[in-house]
Amino acid sequence: MRVAVDAMGGDNAPVIEVEGAVVAAREYGIPITLVGDTDRLSQELAKHNVQGLDISIHHASEVVGMHDAASDAVRRKKDSSIRVAYELVKDGVADAVVSAGNSGATMAAGMFVLKRIKGIERPAIAQIFPTLRGKTLVLDVGGNVDCKPIHLVQFAIMGEVYARHVMGVERPKIGLLSNGEEDSKGNELTRDTNAILKDISFDYRGYVEGRDIFYGMVDVVVCDGFVGNVVLKLSEGLAEAIGKMLKEEIVKSVVSKLGYLLVRKAFKSFKKKVDYAEYGGAPLLGINGVAMICHGGSNVKAIKNAIHFAHEYARKGVNQRLVEKLENDFVAYMQRDGVKEVAAG
Repeated sequence: MRVAVDAMGGDNAPVIEVEGAVVAAREYGIPITLVGDTDRLSQELAKHNVQGLDISIHHASEVVGMHDAASDAVRRKKDSSIRVAYELVKDGVADAVVSAGNSGATMAAGMFVLKRIKGIERPAIAQIFPTLRGKTLVLDVGGNVDCKPIHLVQFAIMGEVYARHVMGVERPKIGLLSNGEEDSKGNELTRDTNAILKDISFDYRGYVEGRDIFYGMVDVVVCDGFVGNVVLKLSEGLAEAIGKMLKEEIVKSVVSKLGYLLVRKAFKSFKKKVDYAEYGGAPLLGINGVAMICHGGSNVKAIKNAIHFAHEYARKGVNQRLVEKLENDFVAYMQRDGVKEVAAG
């Protein structure tokens, strides 16, 4: 399973992407193709010991910047590193894509080059959150800010399949994010979606509130991309702020410093749990291929882990599992009288 890495997309590209790829190839034995300017990538690779590693370079002359329109990756910059990376998957040269570039462009290029899985109207960006009980998958976290019930139902199905076959949850519990647990809560979108999800053949637990995410009340939390992105950014900011607050308190006195020495191991463990780099990136679910979308400011560890997770996603054939789920359960249900009208919103 070869992974194509968009080596020109991140804030610190290609330095971080190249080093992350080298570490992933060395630790996990993953074959990797770096996509981008051949001269720059060759110069970066020369700084590392790559003897015995299966790392190749595929040239791409253009780069989609963070402030470029998503459509640029599809229509105007046809030789951009992100589009070329997807083309490698389409042509069977690679099995997965990893990019820390413009997330909108990454999503648009994936839809244009690889197309959507049949039965999925909109792909979703999923993100793993650490919880008191382990991990919870939240989707969508930014791909679709305006959704209909049909989209949230499809997000739930994709999340269930991912949790089962990638996260290893035998029977994932699904929840719909709302402003209360009662069926009367929420808005028109969540109420219509809630009614449909109650009839889908998986373990749906109804509404969950924002605080329930970190308690791990369910394995998959479904929401539209506007709400999901707010949850994601708030969580990242809170984790960072807590870390800085603790550091400020620790250095205030000698007693605090001594106390820190006693609990240093616990602090390191906590920091690891809330570090986004541990999860690498967010899988783009719903396209005919495997893609991981990373934070623009990803470090070496994040790129390494994103490559590893993309490789595992491809190896486990999650997309085929999703197709089977759609064919067996979802399509027949959606053809029932009245359901289509409600789902369409």
